[in-house]
Parts: sequence; C-alpha cells; structure tokens
Amino acid sequence: MGAASKILTSLPEGYGYVIFTAVDSVFINLWLARNVAKARKEFKIDYPKMYSEDNDKFNCIQRAHQNTLELYPQFLALLFIGGLQLPKVTAAAGCFYLVGRIVYALGYYTGDPAKRKRGNFGMLGMLVMLGTTVCTAFHQLDWVPKNHKLFG
Repeated sequence: MGAASKILTSLPEGYGYVIFTAVDSVFINLWLARNVAKARKEFKIDYPKMYSEDNDKFNCIQRAHQNTLELYPQFLALLFIGGLQLPKVTAAAGCFYLVGRIVYALGYYTGDPAKRKRGNFGMLGMLVMLGTTVCTAFHQLDWVPKNHKLFG
C-alpha cells in the first residue's frame, strides 16, 4: 500500500466533504478573480495598479476579492484541521462561510461598500470551524474523554 493510500484510509469517514468544500472555495476564488479581470478591462485599470484613484466601483470589486484572499489561509487551516475530528460539521460550516463570501462580493459589486455587510453572516461559519478546530485539539491532547458523544 502506498503512502498516499495509507493517509487516505486514516482520514475520518466523511472527510471527502471537507475536500469538496476546499474545491468549492477554489472555484469561488476563480470567480472573484475573473470579476476583477473583467472590471480591469471595463474600467481600463492596467496592471500593476491594485486600486484605482478615481473609480470606486472597481475598487469595490477588487476589495471583495482581496478581502477573501486575506481570510483564505485561516479558512483553509480551520477547514482541514477541524475536519479531522468533525468533518461533516466543519464542511457544512465551510459551505456556509463560502455562501457568505458570495453574498459579500455581490453586495460590494453594487459600488456601495456598506452593502458588503449583507454577507457578514458567513463569519458564523468561520466561528463554527474555529470551534471544530479547538475540538480537534482537545481530542488530540486527550482533554476530553474518548467516549464523549461529540467524538463518536
């Protein structure tokens, strides 16, 4: 049995949901990046300029993507680690977070930065993933009984 096969068989049942949630996040980031590229062309904002000095609509589109990228390392860390103990809960929370990012971006795309807050509900998903990650640490450190209901 190869090393990769051993790793896959050691993952908890349902960890595939965690993997699919990560794949979904890639597609959402690609969508956000595509929207920035389209806005660059529409508003004639050349590289390497990150933001426009006079086009707030472009800046809102760029910020939606940039803010998502700023939170991406935390999202992936919490998703992959929390998913080791509670894969279905963590994957569901990750999907909830990703829906929030879409709503956040669509609100920002209106050109009114205040409308981005419509997607703030997604941070609840991040909070749940933080909780599942802490549960994983507690379990790994044997700070909770092995037969605790939460850990099956």
